[in-house]
Amino acid sequence: MEEKNGIIKCAPSEIETESFRIIQDELFEKRIPLDEKTKQIVLRVIHATADFDFAENILFSENVVEAFRCALLKHPAIVTDTNMALAGVNQSALKKLSLCAHCFMSDSDVALEAKNRNTTRAFVSVEKAFKLFASPVIVCGNAPTALLSLCSLLDNGFLPSAVIACPVGFVNVIEAKEKVTEKLLAKQIPFVVTRGRKGGSTVAAAICNAFLYLCGGRDAD
Repeated sequence: MEEKNGIIKCAPSEIETESFRIIQDELFEKRIPLDEKTKQIVLRVIHATADFDFAENILFSENVVEAFRCALLKHPAIVTDTNMALAGVNQSALKKLSLCAHCFMSDSDVALEAKNRNTTRAFVSVEKAFKLFASPVIVCGNAPTALLSLCSLLDNGFLPSAVIACPVGFVNVIEAKEKVTEKLLAKQIPFVVTRGRKGGSTVAAAICNAFLYLCGGRDAD
């Protein structure tokens, strides 16, 4: 790797490593420390977004890495709230860990039921996830109504294996995150939540991939 005329020249395999080095250098300059246990998750989110706010606004449940590892080793279904988030999840890592990821947002039955009930497809798609799978991992990066649906399901005894909750936007986003966080804490379900308005499908996929890599899926790239 070398630098010439302000351009860093490095092999494709070195780009991510160099990106992480730059991120960590800038965090050091900003005097923002990272918890070693969750460091790789935060770095991957910043790498995906170039947004250093995530260094301070991600909320983790207690012992989150080990808890997610235990959850994923039971081979639960992973269900995302958007096809964009689904597309961002590393398929090779999923395969290596014998996991499957799904999104039901485009399913015709979901669309019809959402229309009939005057609600969102995201709300219904989370319900469908629990009809098909006992304890799915819920990965939400876009729709706060997916979290509101999850809250209702939690109240009725349905328990996900783990939750990634980082919808982005302005309407009910903060409220949905706060509500689901309270319920997940009460039921001791492992979670990652991005506080405030920030998040997105890219963030959700980055967090999901971080856990897959920490569980041994990394060398599947």
